[in-house]
Amino acid sequence: MAHYALKYLRREALPTPFCPGCFNGIVMNAMFRAFERMGIESLDRFVFVSGIGCSSWIPNPHIAADTIHTLHGRAIPVATGVKLARPDLEVVVVAGDGDLAAIGGNHLIHAARRNMDIVVVMITNLVYAMTRGQVAPTTPLGMRTPTTPYGNPEPPMDVAELLSKTNANYVARWCVSNFSQLVESFIDVFDRIRRGFRFIEVYAPCITYVARYRGLRPPEMLRELEKVCREGGEVRVGVFVKRDEPGFVERYRSLVEGVARA
Repeated sequence: MAHYALKYLRREALPTPFCPGCFNGIVMNAMFRAFERMGIESLDRFVFVSGIGCSSWIPNPHIAADTIHTLHGRAIPVATGVKLARPDLEVVVVAGDGDLAAIGGNHLIHAARRNMDIVVVMITNLVYAMTRGQVAPTTPLGMRTPTTPYGNPEPPMDVAELLSKTNANYVARWCVSNFSQLVESFIDVFDRIRRGFRFIEVYAPCITYVARYRGLRPPEMLRELEKVCREGGEVRVGVFVKRDEPGFVERYRSLVEGVARA
C-alpha cells in the first residue's frame, strides 16, 4: 500500500485478509490516492456502508472512518437511511457485484432512479468469491465456475449500462488496470459532483476463482485487462453519465418546506 494511504487506514486492521494478489488493494489505493489529491486529511465526514462479500471488507475494518457492515444486499437501504438522517455526511457504499447486482439489485436500481445522494462503488469480481466462486449475475457467458462446470449458459448483467438509463448523476466503469482513470472518477464523485447518485463499477476479476481457474497469475491477469479494458476493447470502460442534477435529498427538502408553507 502506498505511503499516503496509511493515514486513511486503521493500523490495527493490517495486514488485510485478502488473497495474495487480490485486486481489492488496487481499488483501495485508487480511492486513497483521490483523497490525497483532494487534500482530505481526515475521513470524519464520511460514513462507509458495506454488505457481505470479499470487497465489503474494504471499509470495515480497514478504513479509518465510521463504517456499517450490513446484511447481504442491504447496504444501499442502510446508506439511504444514514443520508436522510445526516445529509451533511458523505455516505459511501462499497460492495461486490454479487451483493449489489443480485440480492441487492432492486435497491441499486431504485436508488439510482431516485438519484439518491450516495456514492456506490461496485467491485465486479465476476463470481461469489467469498463462498468458493459460484456463478454470479456478472459472470461472463461460457465461463466455468463450481456451479457452472461446463460453462455459464446465462448472458451477464451489464450493471453500468443499466444504471446509465436511470436518473443517476454519475455512472462509470473502469478496470483495475485503468488506475489513473479510476482515480479521476473517485475525484469526480467526491469533489466535482457532490450530489445525487454516483456509481463507479470497478472490473476486478477474482484472483482465486477466475484468474487461477484460467492458470493466470495476478500480473498476467493485469496485462490481459490492459488489452480488453481500453477504448473499443472487449470490456466497455469510461464515464457513461456525468451530470449535476438535484438529488433526492434536495428535492425532498424542497417538498417538506413547500408543505410547511402551505
